[in-house]
Amino acid sequence: MFQNILTALDNSDYSDYGMELAVTLGRTYKAKVTGCHVYAAKLHETRFMDMESGLPERYQSEDVLKKQRDIHDTLISKGLEVISDSYLDRFEKRCRVTGVDFARKSREGKNFVEIIKEADEGDYDLAVMGFLGLGEVESSVIGGVCERAIRKIRKDMLIVKKNVPIKGRIIVAVDGSPYSYWGLTVAIGFKKAFGCDIEAVSVFDPFFHQVAFKNIANVLSDAASQVFKFKEQEKLHEELIDDGMAKLYKGYLTMAERVAAGRGVEIKTRLLSGKPFDEILKVVRSEEPSLLVVGRFGMHHVPESDMGSHAENLLRLAPCNVYIGSRGMAPEIIETYTETVPPMDWTDEARARMEKVPPFARKMAEKAIQDYAREHGYDKVTEEVVSEATGRLLPTMIGKRKEDK
Repeated sequence: MFQNILTALDNSDYSDYGMELAVTLGRTYKAKVTGCHVYAAKLHETRFMDMESGLPERYQSEDVLKKQRDIHDTLISKGLEVISDSYLDRFEKRCRVTGVDFARKSREGKNFVEIIKEADEGDYDLAVMGFLGLGEVESSVIGGVCERAIRKIRKDMLIVKKNVPIKGRIIVAVDGSPYSYWGLTVAIGFKKAFGCDIEAVSVFDPFFHQVAFKNIANVLSDAASQVFKFKEQEKLHEELIDDGMAKLYKGYLTMAERVAAGRGVEIKTRLLSGKPFDEILKVVRSEEPSLLVVGRFGMHHVPESDMGSHAENLLRLAPCNVYIGSRGMAPEIIETYTETVPPMDWTDEARARMEKVPPFARKMAEKAIQDYAREHGYDKVTEEVVSEATGRLLPTMIGKRKEDK
């Protein structure tokens, strides 16, 4: 699964935790591990020159200033190189003790910029970083270097928050995206290597539309409600879309089980409703897994995104180590695990009914109706089946709302 692993070093506690995990993965997968430290000699030189105007008068002559600059440049450049070598010496010693193939990289420049460059230039499968560095304070949530690096690095990343090995239990967030299924395959690899248990968790959010409709209702005039067909849209969500979302996400978990079974592994699954990052965070906080695996992007990825919002929130807030899957499982591979169900025939009248459904929700509504038709033995979707399906599903959704209240 891994051949080349990059680990960022700064001699902080979290950097050391990351180094240990990187070396462990290197030994387990017979991968090469590269330790990289970035030092900023030019930055110190610039800051020293900025402060020259504040020096005592006896240091203000150009000859004295030049001499001080030369001394400072030599001391800082050489000193930072020595410090960088010392960090890499510790890393090298750890690799030699464990028999891991390694490489040393020392780069000069802005820390996060050079880490991004190294990750991009090297043939790495995985980058490992501590989520905080030497600048940690009590109110720190995530380090600036880690946060800026992870936004730009498009390799898998393991963000280390705790000094714990990969063991016990792994939670994998599954949302139907190729990135989440790639994360699942990584977790399966860890299970085979370290004997971990895996639980795939999928979360759908039926409540957002309810909140949105209540919000819209407060501003729409009667005339605007007629144009928007507000009542029809609200009823559509109550009858079909909320129930269809549950089935859709349950299908994602079923596919996750098939992906795991295809690799000879059994996993647990859990379907939850609510805000995805919030529900997963509750699970992580209460059950304390050794690792949370999330996809960098979800189903609604656009090229302008650095990272999905749920992944970003979990990266910041999850109290455990977080693996960000950035590769994505190829769609054709996912397709091999998809159960092929032939589409049902629809009458023209039934199709006409579906034309009233907004385009963004039509596919989900059609799936809910087809599932209902199959469950009740129909071989074709007619207008009567659509009416029956919506009539049966509506009381179910009302019942759910009463229970919620």
